[in-house]
Amino acid sequence: MRVIAGKYRHRALRAPRGLEVRPTSDRLRETLFNVLAAGRPEVLAGSVWIDAFAGTGAVGIEALSRGARQVYFLESAKAAAAAIRANLKALGIAQGAEIVEREAAAGLERLEAAGVECGFFFLDPPYRMEAAYHETLERLAKSKLLKTTSVVVAEHDQHFDPGDGFGRLSRYRKLEQGDAVLSFYKLVPGSQ
Repeated sequence: MRVIAGKYRHRALRAPRGLEVRPTSDRLRETLFNVLAAGRPEVLAGSVWIDAFAGTGAVGIEALSRGARQVYFLESAKAAAAAIRANLKALGIAQGAEIVEREAAAGLERLEAAGVECGFFFLDPPYRMEAAYHETLERLAKSKLLKTTSVVVAEHDQHFDPGDGFGRLSRYRKLEQGDAVLSFYKLVPGSQ
């Protein structure tokens, strides 16, 4: 596993041992960022990200490598949070990254109370935790964490579909790659 592009390109990332963490593959991460930037890398420059169920932190670190200003890594598993810290340290990333070591609901509540607004929200719970998709997307639909221009991306297994809409959030694209699927959501224009 490595950083695909940007400042930390080709640098290796570590993952904790065991099956609890399933890092987003290099290929899928590359596809994700190609879709988000759509040939305009400046879209990512200065952006704020929330990498929920962050695991190794690969997606958030990729965002930092490509010019994100701030990434909040939301991860409750101690071993995974330690892997994120080790990866940030190995890359020399001292600013623009914050690890929020809490369960998703508590972490989102903390970020919202701090007035965080993100341009990109990446959600990748362990595939077996299907309820976590619904709970997080429903919470986001009511949250002040998202702006009208924010993009929410959920990575999930091809045999599970989190759904087309959650209140103000509506899926606008679904991209399959192997066994993994990326579902892209935005706030419905004019919604409250």
